Amino acid sequence: MTQRKFGNRAALFDRPAVLFCPANRERAVAKARDSGADMVILDLEDAVAEADKPAAREAAVAAVADDWPMPVGIRANGSGHGAHAADVAAIGASAADFLVLPLVHEAASITAVKAQCDLPVAAMVETARGVVAASAIAEVAAMLIVGTNDLAADLRLPAGSGRGAMGYALQRVLLAARARGIAAYDGVCNVIEAPEQLRAEAAEAHALGFDGKTLIHPSHIAPVQAVFAPSEADIERARKVVALGKEPGGAINFEGEMVEAMHIASARRLLARAGLGESD
Repeated sequence: MTQRKFGNRAALFDRPAVLFCPANRERAVAKARDSGADMVILDLEDAVAEADKPAAREAAVAAVADDWPMPVGIRANGSGHGAHAADVAAIGASAADFLVLPLVHEAASITAVKAQCDLPVAAMVETARGVVAASAIAEVAAMLIVGTNDLAADLRLPAGSGRGAMGYALQRVLLAARARGIAAYDGVCNVIEAPEQLRAEAAEAHALGFDGKTLIHPSHIAPVQAVFAPSEADIERARKVVALGKEPGGAINFEGEMVEAMHIASARRLLARAGLGESD
């Protein structure tokens, strides 16, 4: 197995645009590599017809053997699927940076995969059972991804309910990830040509505290990156707050607000997310 530089949990943070791509579509995979996405997931599950799954598995393993400018993972078929064991074995022996397991209901599913595969394992929380077990799942997963489509179906939400009906579930998954110190990603926007809807969903995910959003089309990458990118005003303020950390400890009055160590730490994270050092 060839492990690349992205094959660790810390490297999977602060990558807001996460693109799903069918592993059996060669042109789509080539475009994904050059798309500018922050992370790519080659899919063997929902995007691939049953008859095409063996070929998709071979194509995914071959694709991740190439050089990628971003972390690239492979989504296996779920634990109850007939292709699951072969998927896990192939992905574990590949150069993928991580494995994505869909429809995770309990921590044991992740533990079982980790016993067969030495890669970080991302858990897709897509059911009511998964949401309820999110804290336990986060204990063993490398990151959490909310599968909002399956979750809405499992919750029996009427068409047109909107994401507000899933608000508690989204927050519960995020809390589980933050309590464990792992990344959490929002679900996809289903409509390709709906820029306002995409931006609204991304803005909500950002406001809730998610690290990023999963995507179904390359055209969604730039808008999501723009939503999650710190503004110039954010960066300037962060620089000033970080500078306060060089003064004696305790609460500091900064522009009429009380700033403490936690605020300085948050400012440092923002600068790091923007690719800036404290002196840049």
